[in-house]
Amino acid sequence: MPPRLRSALSAVLIALSCFLVPFGALAAWAAYGLTDTGRYVTTMAPLAADPDVREAVADTVGDDIWHAVDQHLDVRPARASVRPFVHDAVRSFTRTQAFRLAWDTGNRVTHDAILRALREEDGHDRPVTVDLAPVTAQVKRQLQQDHVPLAQRIPVQHTAIAVLPAGELATLRKGFHVLEVAAFWLPVAAVAFAVIGIALAVRRRRAIAATALGTALGGALLGLALTVGRGLTLAGLPADVPHPAAGAIYDALTGTLRTVAWLLLGLGLAVACTAWLTRYLRPARHGRRAQGPAGPAPAPVQGPTRARA
Repeated sequence: MPPRLRSALSAVLIALSCFLVPFGALAAWAAYGLTDTGRYVTTMAPLAADPDVREAVADTVGDDIWHAVDQHLDVRPARASVRPFVHDAVRSFTRTQAFRLAWDTGNRVTHDAILRALREEDGHDRPVTVDLAPVTAQVKRQLQQDHVPLAQRIPVQHTAIAVLPAGELATLRKGFHVLEVAAFWLPVAAVAFAVIGIALAVRRRRAIAATALGTALGGALLGLALTVGRGLTLAGLPADVPHPAAGAIYDALTGTLRTVAWLLLGLGLAVACTAWLTRYLRPARHGRRAQGPAGPAPAPVQGPTRARA
């Protein structure tokens, strides 16, 4: 193969490899990181101690309990006196070990339900729902222990809250299957293109440096995409959704991907710097070898002597 054609083909393969790096990392994170229930619950567990998340849960659950109680109260002064107790009790409940256990259980149940819905092949699209009745029951017991008036009249209703609507499951299921395939083949293709591109290169050290710099650029773009995606995600939420809590959840879910972006950036720059240093150190070492030990100086050449008369 002519050297010029080899160089062009090598450049194309290396460019494709660097282009696939951030997409492969994103697909692998979504397919293997978010779909593992144990890893997902472990990632979400620290959020039970986050103040923004606890405040959002307290407001949501407190409002639901208050609306249920309000339907059973006919006296206006009783309503005014019970509502602060309800919200304070729920807020206090979010600081207990029971809430952390309920938080982990709720995340596990929700995650399992979503995965089952995305992996179903029977064609029946049913909405994914979550029941908050266990949390309401725990809050009711705490209110009764605190002797809050009319706490025993709080109804524990099994209300199904839709997490994924049935109309969106077909599209999400197709996208999930594509993601599972891409999570395997995109990283494999990126590595294969890089190896073949470096092997075809006429100047392999330069090809290695270019691949490393492209990988570092891919990591930087991935980190930038996470930052921009955070802003777009929060901006697209409804007004009644607490943005600080949503931001904390986004940061927790994308923490691993953000670490991968930094690793790609650091590893790429390190390999590129190593290739650049060896480029300038190796010729000097070869130059010293080429000189070798100095030999004896040649004897001066004497001209012919004149004959004596």
